[in-house]
Amino acid sequence: MSVVKELLRGEANGSISFGDYTLEKKTKREDFEFGGDLYKVKTFREITKLERNGAFVYESVPGTAVHQFAAREDGLSFQVESYRDCEITVELAEATQYLITYDGEQHGLMETNRSGKLSIGVEMEAGQSVEVRITKR
Repeated sequence: MSVVKELLRGEANGSISFGDYTLEKKTKREDFEFGGDLYKVKTFREITKLERNGAFVYESVPGTAVHQFAAREDGLSFQVESYRDCEITVELAEATQYLITYDGEQHGLMETNRSGKLSIGVEMEAGQSVEVRITKR
């Protein structure tokens, strides 16, 4: 895996890839149209944040590179890379339980809060990619 040098791009399979954790200064890309939606990404070493149509979708601390980010009716899937462990917050359905899976290994059930946000911690080594699946139960 590698960072997304163009900051945000659409993939042929309908997913998106975004983020560049190697940047020293906050950089953003706005008004990226894909699949009928407008996306905005802000990214650098300390944080990566994605919005769709002006609404929160994803945030990581520290910054990350995210590949094949796909939102489905039953949850999310994506591959994430960073230079150290990270905390990721995503927007899902409110007060709903989700199964968290990293690289095919189940890591338990979590419930979103009343605003639909779910925060997970992902352990990784620099340059290592982790496949994340968050599936509604």
